[in-house]
Amino acid sequence: MSAFSRFTPLVSVLPSTVPFVGPEAIERQRGLKVEARIGANENGFGPAPSVLTAMREQAGDIWKYNDPENFDLREALAAHLGVTAANIAIGGGIDELLGQIVRLVIEPGMPVVTSLGGYPTFNFHVAGFGGRLVTVPYVNDREDLSGLLDAVKRENAPLVYFANPDNPMGSWWDADRIVAFARALPETCLLVLDEAYSETGPAGSLPSIEALIGLANVVRTRTFSKAYGLAGARVGYAISTPGTALAFDKIRNHFGMNRLATAAALAALKDQAYLAEVVGNIHAAREHIASIARANQLSPLPSATNFVTIDAGREGTYARSIVDGLMQHGVFIRMPGVAPLNRCIRVSVGPERDMARFEDALPRVLRLLD
Repeated sequence: MSAFSRFTPLVSVLPSTVPFVGPEAIERQRGLKVEARIGANENGFGPAPSVLTAMREQAGDIWKYNDPENFDLREALAAHLGVTAANIAIGGGIDELLGQIVRLVIEPGMPVVTSLGGYPTFNFHVAGFGGRLVTVPYVNDREDLSGLLDAVKRENAPLVYFANPDNPMGSWWDADRIVAFARALPETCLLVLDEAYSETGPAGSLPSIEALIGLANVVRTRTFSKAYGLAGARVGYAISTPGTALAFDKIRNHFGMNRLATAAALAALKDQAYLAEVVGNIHAAREHIASIARANQLSPLPSATNFVTIDAGREGTYARSIVDGLMQHGVFIRMPGVAPLNRCIRVSVGPERDMARFEDALPRVLRLLD
């Protein structure tokens, strides 16, 4: 298969890859229908009715470009968080923002510190800009803060990625430990603090805005994809000092935000009562998933996210067999990709019908494997 002959040397050696195999691809490849979509950490409870109303009301304006300054959303987020609009940068989901952050900091060959088995899309962006990944293993199924700090200092790394709460393990660190970690980093190292699951963690797991807002070398990334139920809308935002946030304007796609997605995010932010209801549903569904796991002699890990990671108790091939077996019953889940984390499976929360299908299918799959 021929390709254009003058791609950059970096692009020429990169593999063509998609970090995640989507349920749609699985349906196409295996001829199976996904009946319970509980593998991508989406929010199956969906967005607020007020959000859907706002999108319908503004659908006729889709012929217009979105405001390239994202003024209304930045102002609304600033008021919600207690910062200024200058502290906020908007992007098409956290994934887009991560790519922009890597582009802002990394040149070919530069070291980038992250956790072994952490969010693969970040690694994808690092590879795309020629960075050199330096990975630190998890300890007791949590990202190793001391190990990450040591690696940053050893490598003189200009960028480190840390997610709290964590994907794929669902674990978390308390706010005071995160703040201490951030303050211990060299000023020459930018911390990407991925807080995609900030709304679903326990009290005390999320540093206050004031605790980190003055650090120019900290960028906190958040999203409307999880608790707000807008994964398909692709709306994310970064919180940092005004100078650091302003740097995104140098490289971002200024017409990249979807007009209806912006309307959805504004409506979602206003409807905090619905958010509280959904977070309660998420907590209840986590407990349900954990009880299903225990009933099948599997070990659920504590979770601060909208999913539960379940220790299957054996090697990665066994966990993979569970994932594939559940798909035969129309239940789409995922698993961590790196040992020893890949001894686990990962199940996203969802409405009762999805939980019931998982509860019915899991023992059937396990019986076939034993």
